[in-house]
Amino acid sequence: MGDDAELTAAVLAAQNGDESAFRTVYRAVHPRLLGYVRTLVGDLDAEDVTSEAWLQVARDLERFTGDADRFRGWAARIARNRALDHVRMRGRRPATVADDTELTGRAAASDTAGEAMEALATGRTLGLIARLPQDQAEAVVLRVVMGLDAKTAAETLGKRPGAVRTAAHRGLKKLAELLRQDPESTGALDALPPQRGPRARAVTPAGVTHVRTRTQKDM
Repeated sequence: MGDDAELTAAVLAAQNGDESAFRTVYRAVHPRLLGYVRTLVGDLDAEDVTSEAWLQVARDLERFTGDADRFRGWAARIARNRALDHVRMRGRRPATVADDTELTGRAAASDTAGEAMEALATGRTLGLIARLPQDQAEAVVLRVVMGLDAKTAAETLGKRPGAVRTAAHRGLKKLAELLRQDPESTGALDALPPQRGPRARAVTPAGVTHVRTRTQKDM
């Protein structure tokens, strides 16, 4: 809460021309924004695309209204548009092999997703996230790494909050499967919290139980 209040105040001061405040905003948001862009365009171009996004943020900052969470969502939307333009020029989403050492700070949320990212805070996390389907990768990064609530993440992606929560849940489940295949991430797998709210739906003749997860509440 304190961090959000500080970011909200810094954004307001930056809008009034305080260059030091803008640097504070940049330091607070850039590492996680860069991580998001990496999942969209890959390592090679992520810095350039993110820099272009920051140029637009600086240019349009005076028109922004809202608190810290809305600012993160606004910045993510700008970065996403820049990244998708770049991907369209390149023709496809590239593979990403990244380290996320700059993202290993405090988890962005105190829900299951936030706890999961704390457990997954290793040098291989973004590389694993980049192996997810794009909708799941974006939902995980926006909800967990960027720390957006479901509503703000949904606005960024142009989807409904329920769809974003579902994609994030499926992405975290897939990450757990990838971790089981990754011997370097055994400790992170042991630390993963259980997913909340599963219930059995049907049992196949082979005895495999299928589950459907209840929708998590917004933060």
